[in-house]
Amino acid sequence: MPELVNGVWVKGDVAASEIKNGAFHREPTRFRGWITPTGEPDERGEAARPAQAGRYHLYVSYLCPWASRTLIVRALKGLDSIVGVSASSPVLGEDGWTYPTDEDAGPALPCFRHQHQLYTTSDPTYSGKVSVPVLWDRQDGRIVNNESADIIRILNSAFDGLTGNRLDLYPAALRADIDAWNGLIYETVNNGVYRCGFAKTQSSYDDAFDALFATLARLEDHLSRNRYLVGEWLTEADWRLFVTLVRFDAAYHGAFKCNLHRIADCPNLSGYLRELHQWPGVADTVKIADIKAGYYSIATVNPTGIVPKGPILDFTSPHGRDNLPGRGIVTRG
Repeated sequence: MPELVNGVWVKGDVAASEIKNGAFHREPTRFRGWITPTGEPDERGEAARPAQAGRYHLYVSYLCPWASRTLIVRALKGLDSIVGVSASSPVLGEDGWTYPTDEDAGPALPCFRHQHQLYTTSDPTYSGKVSVPVLWDRQDGRIVNNESADIIRILNSAFDGLTGNRLDLYPAALRADIDAWNGLIYETVNNGVYRCGFAKTQSSYDDAFDALFATLARLEDHLSRNRYLVGEWLTEADWRLFVTLVRFDAAYHGAFKCNLHRIADCPNLSGYLRELHQWPGVADTVKIADIKAGYYSIATVNPTGIVPKGPILDFTSPHGRDNLPGRGIVTRG
C-alpha cells in the first residue's frame, strides 16, 4: 500500500505492505489519544483532551467501513454541530486518501490535500500505513486518534455534557457480550472480507472465505431469535457489523470474491440490515456510489477498473423485525 517511510510518501499497491505469506494482516493503528468531558484522565489513567465544540474534526472516506462507524455514531449522538467532517475522494490512488479543493466538493479543510499530511504534521518521521478515519485536534494541530474502535467510544460519551444526548452504545452491563461479538465479527467479517479480497494464495482465501460464511450463518441463526446482537438492545456491536453488511452485496460479493451468497439471500440478516439503515441519520452516512467506485478502482482487485452498474439495492422496504422484542439504545442515567 502507499505509505510513509520516515515521513516520506512512498507510492505502491493498495495493501501490499500488509500481505504476509499470501495472507492479509491489517497493520495496527498507532495514534491512541483520548477525549474526556473535562480532560480528566481516561479509563487507562492516561492524560486526555477536554471535549470542546468545534475543536475536533473527523477525516473520513465514505468508502471505508471503519470511517463509516464514526460517522454513524456522530449522527446518533447528535454531534453534527460539535465535531466537523471532511470526506475524501472514494478512490484510493497512488497519493492515498485525497481531499477535494473545490469549495463545492465538500467541507475539506484547505490546509490538507492528502491524508498523509495529517500524519507527518503530527509526527514528521512517521513510518507506516496512512488510514481513515482520523480524529484531529484543530487547536493542537495533531491527530488525537486513528483507531475507529476508540473514536466511536470517545464520541459515545465525551460530548454528552455539550449535547445532552444520553444514548449509550457501550453500556457497562452489556460490555462483556458486546466485546465478545466485536471480537468474532472483526476477525471473520469486518476484516474477513479484506482477507478474502487481498489474499494472494488459494489457501489463505479459502480459510478467510470459510470463516466469513460460517460467521454469517451463525448470525443469520442468532438474528432469527434476537432483534439485535445483544438481545433487545442496539449497541456498538450492531453498528460495527452494519458497516460491512451494507457494503457486502455492492462490493465484497463481487470485488472481493465473497460470493457464496448475498446478504439479500439471508432473510434475517437482510431484515436486520434494513432496520439499522432506517434508523434516523444513518442512511446519510451510506453512499453506495462511493463504495462501488472505491472498491472497484483497486487495480490489484479489479484490473479493468470497470465499476458494475448493479446490483439493485433496496434498504427502504419494511424490515419485518417488529415481532422480535427490542428496546432500542440504552439511555445513560
